[in-house]
Amino acid sequence: MADQQTGQVALSAHEREEIDHWLSRYPEDQKQSALLAALRAVMHEDHYLSVPKMDAVADYLGLDKIAVYEVASFYSMYELDEKAAARHTIAVCTNVSCMLRGSDEIVDYIEKKLGIQTGGTTADGKFFMKLEEECLAACTGAPMMQVDHVYYTDLTTEKVDEILDGLE
Repeated sequence: MADQQTGQVALSAHEREEIDHWLSRYPEDQKQSALLAALRAVMHEDHYLSVPKMDAVADYLGLDKIAVYEVASFYSMYELDEKAAARHTIAVCTNVSCMLRGSDEIVDYIEKKLGIQTGGTTADGKFFMKLEEECLAACTGAPMMQVDHVYYTDLTTEKVDEILDGLE
């Protein structure tokens, strides 16, 4: 939603409420401490972080815009591309532990099942499959994936079907 007078994108009431919740946990002069949570709250609504939304977060927290861009572009949990604006985001770990336990086959299976390549979104906008996820820190449960930041471990093609088919 754009501000009528400035034309800038404004944060929704829900986004401001979520950010304020996190701001209350930190000293007044440490607003940057709430940045990760603020970006997550903003991304939750649109499923990706647009530059105008990142600018709005910077303004709300009193931070330089570049500080927000640096954080958003550093962490793989944030999507900066509008094509990631699907209802569900899939990230399959492809690091060595998962690869040795079959993550390449899981990636191939999901691509065929959904009819997309990594980095793509299904035609109905239901799924976005991230390009590559280097490590999701669940090596003991390899192969694994995240769907909407929920971990699923010890994957098989049957388990993948159960997970993806169960999503609205």
